[in-house]
Amino acid sequence: MKAVILAGGLGTRISEETVHRPKPMIEIGGKPILWHIMNIYAAAGVNEFLIAAGYKAEFVKEYFLNFYAFNNDITVDLSSGKTLVHGGNQPAWKIHVFDTGLHTETGGRLLRLRKWLENEDSFMFTYGDGLSDVDLNELLKFHKTHGRTATVTTVRSPARFGRIGFEGDAVNNFYEKPDSGDGWINGGYFVLSPRVFDYITGDDTVWERSPIEKLAGDGQLMGYRHYGFWSCMDTLKEKNYLEDLWRSPKAPWKTW
Repeated sequence: MKAVILAGGLGTRISEETVHRPKPMIEIGGKPILWHIMNIYAAAGVNEFLIAAGYKAEFVKEYFLNFYAFNNDITVDLSSGKTLVHGGNQPAWKIHVFDTGLHTETGGRLLRLRKWLENEDSFMFTYGDGLSDVDLNELLKFHKTHGRTATVTTVRSPARFGRIGFEGDAVNNFYEKPDSGDGWINGGYFVLSPRVFDYITGDDTVWERSPIEKLAGDGQLMGYRHYGFWSCMDTLKEKNYLEDLWRSPKAPWKTW
């Protein structure tokens, strides 16, 4: 099972941080939020990641190229140029980092990875700024049970997010940004069949609009209701909230 993580947006609502680095590289507890998301997946046995980078993609590449040096003690012998990394933090992850373009939209970033995913039975897909304690194994089981093209994890949140309408477990309406009202919203953590690529036309395709709306209209989008913890990191206030949770005795998304 592979997981795609979107990591290329400009992150303008948290520009205090993203002027220096891409949003997924903003740190919670001294580690990029991307690292936290990958640990959530790894705890469920998902160890291969396709990271769709864009804005300041070099920061993402540098982090993983130097992952062992950043996360372990090192010895550098300046007389010989030899470097020794003292092991201890060696996750069994395979990581692909793709520069999917500076201005490519969310659906377009996914489409650019098509050749890496089109032979999979299904794959996971999420945003590089959302943390949750969702049970990914139960999510995958739910997806396999209904056999439709796409599953979206739905969560409860205030009205500033788009709402999702249900008929049973089928998603029959996907409102990206309603004016008001509470309800179920898009929490990321999708499971997708490669058939979703037929719903994406190019770089300008916004995943949350035409593809999702058409999937819902075709009866091919199901919603997995998650009643536990979920939070995005759109603003500095939300970053500070996640920092406080990480410093607490048990951060709710720390499932590893």
